[in-house]
Amino acid sequence: MADKALLVIDLQNDFCPGGALAVTGGDEIVPVVNRLIESFDHVIMTQDWHPPRHSSFAAEHAGKAPFETVDMPYGEQTLWPDHCLQGSAGAAFHAGLDWTKAELVVRKGFRREIDSYSAFFENDHETPTGLAGYLRERNIADLTMVGLATDFCVAYSALDAVQEGFSVKVVMEACRAIDLGGSLAAMTGMMKEAGVRLV
Repeated sequence: MADKALLVIDLQNDFCPGGALAVTGGDEIVPVVNRLIESFDHVIMTQDWHPPRHSSFAAEHAGKAPFETVDMPYGEQTLWPDHCLQGSAGAAFHAGLDWTKAELVVRKGFRREIDSYSAFFENDHETPTGLAGYLRERNIADLTMVGLATDFCVAYSALDAVQEGFSVKVVMEACRAIDLGGSLAAMTGMMKEAGVRLV
């Protein structure tokens, strides 16, 4: 399994019940994810890591509410409640997550002017996180993805990974979705079409 890695996406307190941007049942996946972590030699985590007053926060846009959209220089952006602020309890990994085996933690969303769903690129689809290069240097070609949320950060990471030439599967029982206006069906369809294996 030297060429395989598990990518655990944004399994943080703010995306779990009681958090600022809670995904329904987000905490239910922790035991499944922990079992997968045990079975992989290589584990990588992503961590949403926003500075205060991030441009994707609805509070920064007068008259706008969370889950509305605005046009940014890089395209349409969904606005969110303030969440995963750098160093906050909400940005910390879920307490039940056995994350210490992680060889790398990729922090994303730390540039105030641009949001970042994917583990590989910011939302402009041009600014890389460096993860693709890290994986290539280590000869890791096969990725299994789990985490939150299926239809945003997991899906965007999976699509970008395929685009970058990696083999990708998403373990659906180890993910949960926000499902904003049919986003789960739309993104699931896009992943299948791109060649992501949903298992």
